[in-house]
Amino acid sequence: MAKIKENGTEREATCTEELFAMRDSLDVLGGKWKLMILRYLTNRTDQQIHFKKLERGIGGISAKMLSKELKELETNLLITRTIQDTKPITVTYAVTEYGKSVFPVTETLVNWGLLHREKIKASMG
Repeated sequence: MAKIKENGTEREATCTEELFAMRDSLDVLGGKWKLMILRYLTNRTDQQIHFKKLERGIGGISAKMLSKELKELETNLLITRTIQDTKPITVTYAVTEYGKSVFPVTETLVNWGLLHREKIKASMG
């Protein structure tokens, strides 16, 4: 079970608390694109990532959906949006320190996905 810190002490979370916490996580990170956007940005912290680069790098996402997801990730403090005073104006995106806390989740999903692909491939003969 997960641990909860309350008033300086630690206790085990109830099943209901765990389910609520999972719902909160899914509300923030759920959907087809958010974790992929975070992973893309986390793997490129040494680069300046602008909207079009993100759109090209994450195949299959529409500009409208990317814009929506970026706004939600920014609202939840997982990414920053920086407007640079250039001509034309340049907007770049980066994962925040808090956003980097999602990396173990994406790492686990990547590893599970690779394992699952192998499992399915092996079952098909």
